[in-house]
Amino acid sequence: MQVRSPRPSALSLVPACAFLLSLALIAPSASAAPDAADADARIEALIARMTPQEKAGQLSLYGPAEIDTPNNPQAGWRNAQQETADVRAGRLTGLFNNAGLEGKRRLQQIAVKESRLGIPLIFGADVIHGFRTMFPMPLAEASSWEPALAERTARAAAVEATADGFRWTFAPMVDIARDARWGRGLEGAGEDVLLSKRFAAARVRGFQGSDLSRPDAMLATPKHFAAYGAAEGGVDYNVSDISERTLREVYLPPFRAAIDAGALSVMSAFNEIGGIPSTANHDLLTGVLRDEWKFKGFVVSDYTADEELVEHGYAANPREAAKQAFLAGTDVSMQSGLYIRYLPDLVASGEVPMARLDEAVRRVLHVKQKLGLFDDPMHGLDGPPASQRAENPEFIALARESARRSIVMLKNDRMLLPLPKAGTKIALIGPFAEGTVDLMGAWSLFPGQSAPVGIDQGLRAALGANSSVTVVRGSGIGMALPGGIDAAVAAARNADVVVLAIGESEKMSGEARSRSDIGLPQAQQDLAEAVAATGKPVVVLLSNGRAMALKGAVRNARAILVTWFLGLQTGGAIADVVFGDFNPSGRLPVSFPQTAGQVPYYYAHKRTGRPSPEGAPGMSFKSRYLDATHEALYPFGFGIGYAPVRYDDVELSQERITMSDTLRVRATVTNTGQRDAEEVVQLYVAERAASVTRPVRELKDFRKLSIAPGASAQVEFTLTKDDLQFIGRDMKPTVEPGEFDLWVAPSAAGGIRKRFVLTRD
Repeated sequence: MQVRSPRPSALSLVPACAFLLSLALIAPSASAAPDAADADARIEALIARMTPQEKAGQLSLYGPAEIDTPNNPQAGWRNAQQETADVRAGRLTGLFNNAGLEGKRRLQQIAVKESRLGIPLIFGADVIHGFRTMFPMPLAEASSWEPALAERTARAAAVEATADGFRWTFAPMVDIARDARWGRGLEGAGEDVLLSKRFAAARVRGFQGSDLSRPDAMLATPKHFAAYGAAEGGVDYNVSDISERTLREVYLPPFRAAIDAGALSVMSAFNEIGGIPSTANHDLLTGVLRDEWKFKGFVVSDYTADEELVEHGYAANPREAAKQAFLAGTDVSMQSGLYIRYLPDLVASGEVPMARLDEAVRRVLHVKQKLGLFDDPMHGLDGPPASQRAENPEFIALARESARRSIVMLKNDRMLLPLPKAGTKIALIGPFAEGTVDLMGAWSLFPGQSAPVGIDQGLRAALGANSSVTVVRGSGIGMALPGGIDAAVAAARNADVVVLAIGESEKMSGEARSRSDIGLPQAQQDLAEAVAATGKPVVVLLSNGRAMALKGAVRNARAILVTWFLGLQTGGAIADVVFGDFNPSGRLPVSFPQTAGQVPYYYAHKRTGRPSPEGAPGMSFKSRYLDATHEALYPFGFGIGYAPVRYDDVELSQERITMSDTLRVRATVTNTGQRDAEEVVQLYVAERAASVTRPVRELKDFRKLSIAPGASAQVEFTLTKDDLQFIGRDMKPTVEPGEFDLWVAPSAAGGIRKRFVLTRD
């Protein structure tokens, strides 16, 4: 589907005096920042002096030489000698994921003092959920339903990463993920458009700060453009065969929110949409980004995505792949080297206009200028490396705050939690019960990271008098351990309560880590069944990077906490919740299905012409499964705390509104418990009939309230016609008069329902 849209020769060095003259032309004085006109003039002067090879160099990005890592599997094809020569000759624009300061310092000195034009390098990195201080994975953090929290953790990550010379991050990932089999869902904010938009904008603001030229600002890169999360079968890199309406209504809005928040780079996706790979999709990269959204930054390919056009069967050879990607709107090539190899010749042959080459270079230099790299190319490269710097206590505290706010309590039968700190014998059982492995999640790449707090450490540190924790692994993550179940059963029998730490390892979610079965590995399921058979109460701590299909003893446990991958302060945050020092306030950003066969599952689905009544299995000739209802096991937005709340008194300012009116929705929420509560009040809307069928409900707003015991709080939402827009038959946003249902609810299921009518003015 197409989106409709309204090795060159080395360069000789010049004498030092000539270098100083050229630097004076491009670099402002340290005493004053240049105005826009001066900056533009300097950039145009540079472009006028550049050879086609130097221009292609500014569009070529590489991983570190002679390093082969799981996250850069092909990086080793270049050696350090070649890397140095490329910098000196202006054949690259920057490097990414190159740990350490000494190498960055050396290469930047070569770039600004020994290359012909003195253009500084930019150093980028996959700073996904922290740099030295590791915060919860983004999907976990989205469970907080606090975009401001994500902004704070992104800001902290930027401060740490820029101190190591990184001024560009390949984050945030803003892909909507509705198929739990897909491994990269843990890098985003879940299944909902509105929640993803707000977290996308917040993370961009956090990384970039208020001024990109500040030395602690980091260029954000919303990715992967576009619809990468719609991969068929949940298989990473697979095709995304979706309609243009779905693309525009579901998958594009978070990118628009990130760009509106100030992002100046975008990463193209690996996948194709309707037969056209995203990296060569002109309608996406130029039609949508440039013509519709007026995006002023640059587009970078994902890792070798331009070269992969050949494997897609879209380009006959690498030269053709470079041409197609570049003409479509991919400005910078990551890792493949195709642009430096082929763009100069493509321009010389007339196949690529020089104007297009200049345009791409202009975009890159403009961003480097905005980052202040021409003013201070050595910033962040002159201090001690991260491993030698003292930990920031404010960031450590933030890591604990964000981790405990990311925990979602799904179940707490007969108020098993919180556990008493004193006089309790706990059996901590499971493959995640002790140690610090598998706590961080994917993309924990860099040296000098602080050691995480294990679950056993956290629980033991919080215990009071006459209490004990007995730790037994019981099983491996995917394999049984000899005698493991027997030891676990013995520990359970001697305990008052079992805390069962089970779930996925770090390597079971992330890039290229799709799963056909989103349940618990069988070895752990067997462990859970054996422990449950002792009759002791069980608290499940679920380590996971996706929504999971829970069954048997895990599903039936007295208490279930979704703990995701929480990062540095995992153990302390879990202890805060388990022992009641913190009232769990997280809410699911993804729906947990009843079975794996329900995926892709998301709450905002269509009705169909034969909808199945909720909770009515066995009805014939309805849209349903024979062996399960349509409902989620735990719906989007769901989560409970230690204080129950009640919703009542939902009032609308009027029941009929016109296109120019504002509808006010007020609701009262009461804390009926004995301790403070935090409640995420959610507003959903659905249009009953329209020229294009609409979802059963869509999230339109939410508020997180703090309510004292026995107190009530009133929340007010506003709705205008802009909130009721959808993509019409002409693929343009439209609003239609009609009847609407509205819910004020604690999740995407249930709530207090009201009706209103929208009319024309």
